[in-house]
Amino acid sequence: MTARHPGKLSSMFWSALQIVLLIYLGLMALIYFRQGSMVFLPEIDRDYRASPTDIGLPFTPLKLTTADGENLDGWFVPAGTKREARGLVVFFHGNAGNIAHRLDYLRMFHDLGLATLIMDYRGYGKSSGSPSEQGTYRDAEAAWLHATQVLGFPAGRIVLFGESLGGGVAAQLAAKTHPAALVLASTFTSVPDLGAELYPLLPIHWLAHIRYDSLARLEEIACPLLVIHSRNDDIIPYTHGRRLFEAARPPKQFLEVEGGHNDGFVFGREDWIRQFDGFLQPVLP
Repeated sequence: MTARHPGKLSSMFWSALQIVLLIYLGLMALIYFRQGSMVFLPEIDRDYRASPTDIGLPFTPLKLTTADGENLDGWFVPAGTKREARGLVVFFHGNAGNIAHRLDYLRMFHDLGLATLIMDYRGYGKSSGSPSEQGTYRDAEAAWLHATQVLGFPAGRIVLFGESLGGGVAAQLAAKTHPAALVLASTFTSVPDLGAELYPLLPIHWLAHIRYDSLARLEEIACPLLVIHSRNDDIIPYTHGRRLFEAARPPKQFLEVEGGHNDGFVFGREDWIRQFDGFLQPVLP
């Protein structure tokens, strides 16, 4: 039997190491340069176009113009004709789909006596442009201006509600305005924190230029806060919701729900709606 030459073994080792290093660097480059397409998923079921009338709710179509000239598609759903709106929810949806996928939220808010303003971020649904972190912040500002200046709701009667990625958008807006309350539903502490859990061997905190750092924003937010999360969330771990709640200043409440991230655990559950209403009682009597 012929023994392998030590020099050949060393050469094979360094060649393998170079291949591993190239793959590692390639993954880093992919995450750095393509993270926009990993975070924002506007193409998922983009052609689905239901509307509030499909669930028996009247609405007004909206076209909001952002400070940098994008046109956003949205809806205003009034609370109803029998009584004045208790307040207004400005709703920010997650990173996939569009406003047509959030009809159940509109029904819930309507049944609680709340009007709703919901819009698609730039690049989503029928809105113009391409999504970006700073762009979604401008989109949120356009929604706030419409709510306060056009619809005429005072800040003290507006609840900002952020679902998943929308929690990062809502938290940023809440830090700049003075809403009646902020709701963070199934939201991460930040994109780098979540990414580091998904890719533990990569320096995600260094690579991430999309941040949505809700945890940092909480230092600037003084309004009542409701954090909603499920232990069974299969996309954003429950620990993110707990960390957000523990970092926030009072008044604050934590609502633990059941189900996965995308399986509609918030809808049609009387207990969940009752607890959400209980949070709103001192904020919007």
